[in-house]
Amino acid sequence: MITERLVRARKTSGLSLRALADSVGVSQTAINKYEKGLLTPDSTMLMKLAKALNVKAGYFLRPNPLKLEKPEYRKKSSLSKKKLAMIEGKILNKIEQRLELESLFPQPPVPKFVVPKDLPGTIESFDEIEDIAKTVRNKWDLGLNPIPELVDVLESIGIRVFEIEESADSKFDGLAATVNGYHIIVISKAWSGDRQRFTMAHELGHLILEGRLSCDMDEERASDRFAGAFLLPDSALYAELGEYRTRLELRELLLLKQEYGISMAGILYRAKDLGVIKPHYHKSLVIEFSKRGWRKNEPEPYAAENPHHFEQLIFHALAEGYISESKAAELMDMPQMAFYRMRMIEGNNAASY
Repeated sequence: MITERLVRARKTSGLSLRALADSVGVSQTAINKYEKGLLTPDSTMLMKLAKALNVKAGYFLRPNPLKLEKPEYRKKSSLSKKKLAMIEGKILNKIEQRLELESLFPQPPVPKFVVPKDLPGTIESFDEIEDIAKTVRNKWDLGLNPIPELVDVLESIGIRVFEIEESADSKFDGLAATVNGYHIIVISKAWSGDRQRFTMAHELGHLILEGRLSCDMDEERASDRFAGAFLLPDSALYAELGEYRTRLELRELLLLKQEYGISMAGILYRAKDLGVIKPHYHKSLVIEFSKRGWRKNEPEPYAAENPHHFEQLIFHALAEGYISESKAAELMDMPQMAFYRMRMIEGNNAASY
């Protein structure tokens, strides 16, 4: 247990073997032996390692660490292996906390995710994905209206959503994976709401379309098509823009973004895919977006999503006596007094934690 957790904690912190060794006052060889299980650190050394790696000493004594199974990343190819290992470590720590908390409930507080029935076994064209997105929406009673909080929808069907702190230039958008049979989606807190929502819808597309695409269909492109259709159904787009347009006003796209939570660029692709605008006109607007710098930062960003289910579960467990206040504070990585003030809704900055 100690060896695997030490490796993960070091990679999550971004420290090299040498840097960690210098921090705790031993040789690089000793750290290497700790990580390979050839040498076991005593309790004093465990405390030093925990402090250097910014974890609690008990972290090293937990059961075998979880692993991401079949991870699907939305990231730039230039994201380094070191940075990716740091991100994966942060994600796994959050998942462990969540699953530890859920295990304390008498009954599972989150349903098991199940792909809706009656979907076609084989998909031959991208246009078929439009109907699949509508079927999924109907199965989950979403109708054709905008989805205000996509995180709430995913959590309600058994997909756990996690948010991590990553700068906008980290080249990481999100990922989907399974952990111990649980489906999880991770988004970056740094991105605008429309980008977060498209990432979540894209990863949902992977789950829905898995094993259904004909061999000549690109899975990433198919998941993008599903994401657009799920966030902005074709009938809604036709109702807003009409079935055929020679030109579009940029503010039309902005207003639709604010209503449906999908980027202006995403709406343009929807309009092209559905034949509302011609490909050459779409290309001209993409060029216009580039000139204005909107390929990276669109005007008036959509409000970010706010995953709060973990916090809700903590207070649910606390109210029912499944956990103590000290355990609740530990799960939220807060000093106990700060957690108490938050719990009692004391002080202007209580919610900042």
